[in-house]
Amino acid sequence: MSRGSVEKQKTTRSLNEYSLQLNRWFLKPIGAWPLSSSSSKRERIISFLLNVSCYGFVFFTAIPGLFHIILEDETIGKRLKIFAPLSHWFFGGINYTTLLMQGKEIHDCIQHMQTDWQIVTRINDQKVMMMYAKIGRYVAGFCAAFVQGGVLIYCVVTGIATETIIAGNETRIVHKLPCAAYKNLIPVDTSPTNEIVLASQFVSGFIVNSTAVGSVSIAAVFAAHACGQLNVVMIWINEFVNQSKVDNKNVGFNKIGDIVQHHLRVLRFIAGIENIMNRICFMELFECTINICMLGYYILTEWHERNIQNLASYFIVLMSMIFNIFIICYIGDILTEKCKKIGEVVYMTNWYYLPYKDILDLIQIILRSSLVIEITAGKLIHMSIYTFGDVMKTAFAYLNLLRHIT
Repeated sequence: MSRGSVEKQKTTRSLNEYSLQLNRWFLKPIGAWPLSSSSSKRERIISFLLNVSCYGFVFFTAIPGLFHIILEDETIGKRLKIFAPLSHWFFGGINYTTLLMQGKEIHDCIQHMQTDWQIVTRINDQKVMMMYAKIGRYVAGFCAAFVQGGVLIYCVVTGIATETIIAGNETRIVHKLPCAAYKNLIPVDTSPTNEIVLASQFVSGFIVNSTAVGSVSIAAVFAAHACGQLNVVMIWINEFVNQSKVDNKNVGFNKIGDIVQHHLRVLRFIAGIENIMNRICFMELFECTINICMLGYYILTEWHERNIQNLASYFIVLMSMIFNIFIICYIGDILTEKCKKIGEVVYMTNWYYLPYKDILDLIQIILRSSLVIEITAGKLIHMSIYTFGDVMKTAFAYLNLLRHIT
């Protein structure tokens, strides 16, 4: 292999690594970053141990919380206060499993991105790709800040608060837990068990938050890359038509062939994104609808009790949930619009200067663009801004119903 080829491969890897760097940081600590066939035995063992540890922490939080709701004799209001945190851990565990199951598909998309950086060699085209790579990184960073920050603040505010428990002649002061635990299963009203469970819930909270952040950030980076590739295809189409106009002759079948092949390649990549995201989107849609409703209920309750500290923490978590579902819906919407725009760009060019054979080739691109690949939730609901509006309306309708019942 020549020195120039080696340098080119290094540059390609660095550009691809720049796009995916934040995703690697989010998913590697929880063992959800996909392993390749070249991964060492040591890496595989570490990943397996991380998977086992993460499941252990999540189950250690979710199972006692579930027993608490079912078996503890408490009022409806107190049960509702436990429901949203427990559902966050529960859905986080499901999404973590989904990420692990989709490891091969995620790795295939990563390889696809790296190959795209090798195929697109012109500086101007790479600048377009780099612009969208930066957009993907920014979205991933904002998602991490909102989700991790919001839930972390809730855990800290809850953990700092204490409650006094009187057991016989003994008075105990213990920390409140972000997710309640069944006392007959784990004696959380004693020290140091209370502190150990609190620390484990902080760790499990980090795990389920990293899962949510990793899922959305992967979708954002992949979608941004797909949009960059579609923009490159649009540039190539305009150049092809304009060059044909200047030369007043066919510029060659290979050029239009490259455009068609790259367009189909981008569509395959978007189909890969849909294959990865449809289950995750379904769970996120369901979780966010429930939690937005419950958080709205908690905010109304704390507003009535004038508890500013809890009110602020619930409001921050609510904003993070709304941001999370909005990003997923917006990703689905923007990909759909970009796919349709290819056909519009072809139609708006000076195609009438082309030879008849090339016009037929462009018609094929328009026809293929009309068959849009949609990002869906469980292959049932198209993720779009309209879906985001439906989620908000449904959540607040349930909130209104819950407010009247309680």
